[in-house]
Amino acid sequence: MLLHEVKEPFDDEDYIYELKLDGIRCVAYIEPKSVSLQNKRFKELTPIYPELSDICKCVKKRVILDGELVVLTNGKPDFFALQRRSLMTDSFRISLAAKKNPVQFAAYDILYCDGKDLTDMPLMERKKILSENVKEGFNLSISRYVSTTGVAFFELAKEENLEGIVAKKKDGLYHIGKRTHDWIKIKVMQDEDLLVLGYQPDEDGKVKDLILGYYDNKGKLKCRGKVYLGVSKAEQRIIAEFAKKNTVKKQWFDKYKNVVWLKPQLVGTAHFMHETESGGMRQPIWKGLRDDK
Repeated sequence: MLLHEVKEPFDDEDYIYELKLDGIRCVAYIEPKSVSLQNKRFKELTPIYPELSDICKCVKKRVILDGELVVLTNGKPDFFALQRRSLMTDSFRISLAAKKNPVQFAAYDILYCDGKDLTDMPLMERKKILSENVKEGFNLSISRYVSTTGVAFFELAKEENLEGIVAKKKDGLYHIGKRTHDWIKIKVMQDEDLLVLGYQPDEDGKVKDLILGYYDNKGKLKCRGKVYLGVSKAEQRIIAEFAKKNTVKKQWFDKYKNVVWLKPQLVGTAHFMHETESGGMRQPIWKGLRDDK
């Protein structure tokens, strides 16, 4: 089941609210003596996360669970730690990482139990069946939720620097492969004013990806990454016009190729989830140029 996205949180007594965990979506096929984990592309994940092989001890019947794989750092989901785990291929390194940074499976829905398809049942009935048939332990937990108070819950997620929340309709069914308003995600995003330091042109030579940066507290230019979503044609023309008289030969950052580098004068705002480990932006969107900076 897919999620619809909105920008603002809301209160509604017809919905429950869960944390949006910053991890990898996963469906777990569990029998009393075996486990199979698959991501959204149906890739088999079980060998990558051997520490989850014992979650079969949490059930006494065959079940299919929908949930999220997460690695916790200081009690909070750490996507980059999980990403490092997901890229490992060496079995010895995987076994060491499984002990040092174990992956957790957070279950928030149950699709099948003991021979019965549950997808046509209302969400709260599925939640009840989940809690009655799956025990926590062995790196498996069951997602908690609150009712009605979505705005306050979102503000708490924002305060704790978490990814966001998900609103789920209490009587909603499980729509396999469909995106509906029964599940709504609201992400915690942030804005930052940044310098337009260059752009990568498209095959016709027009402005495409913007290279963004900022001055650190020592006055040195630092890279914040690049963005292409949200750059309007009007702003592409403004940047191209600016470039006619304000290009520089100096390459501000070595990591990018085929760049028209600009004098650090244009300022605009980027909208993104949070800073990556390397100082970049996660899921950035361009909001626009600023003429007041």
